[in-house]
Amino acid sequence: METDKGPRVIRRGDGDVIDEGVEATATVGDVVVKPRGRWHTFWNAGDNELRVLEIIVPGGLEQMFRLLAEPGGEYSPETLPALAAEYGAEVDFEATMPLVERHGLVF
Repeated sequence: METDKGPRVIRRGDGDVIDEGVEATATVGDVVVKPRGRWHTFWNAGDNELRVLEIIVPGGLEQMFRLLAEPGGEYSPETLPALAAEYGAEVDFEATMPLVERHGLVF
């Protein structure tokens, strides 16, 4: 996984990243590349606030994240795949949920 150039810049805190099965921790100032078409996920690895500057190219997917952040924007493993598909994205809960359990994350 590249961490020297790309679309995600860690602004505050630590974030764990998994890209094609490789886990890494990104810290303040790191830049993480998430190539299109490769399975990846990202989560807050610490107890402190995590701030990330994310650039999504081409645009459009950011609207899905806005919907998820709105009050009532809670989606489940049953409903999120349909929303993601509206924006040309896919979700893989079979790969994601073991990470959620292993790291004690709240989904």
